[in-house]
Amino acid sequence: MLGNRSSEEWVAQYATSHQHPINRFCHTVGIPMIALSVILFVVSIWVAGLWKTALALFVVGWIFQFVGHAFEGKPPEFFHDWRFLFVGLRWWLAKVRGRA
Repeated sequence: MLGNRSSEEWVAQYATSHQHPINRFCHTVGIPMIALSVILFVVSIWVAGLWKTALALFVVGWIFQFVGHAFEGKPPEFFHDWRFLFVGLRWWLAKVRGRA
């Protein structure tokens, strides 16, 4: 699905559009919010009302993403290639580990 590039190559290209400190901060906060929201949406099948929290996390997480890109002055990478929607979490993990 991610073509003939390694995970490291995808993360490296993703990182080129995430250099501004505010953008990096916004993504550091927003990406886990979006990831958590997806998990909570699944759990909300069994927990009444949890979908509201999941939806709020999802929307606010994406707001962080777009605010960050406004500071960066570059559009999100997934505007050019939809596969970058699956790279953000890998970038976040690399960043948390000190590798991005």
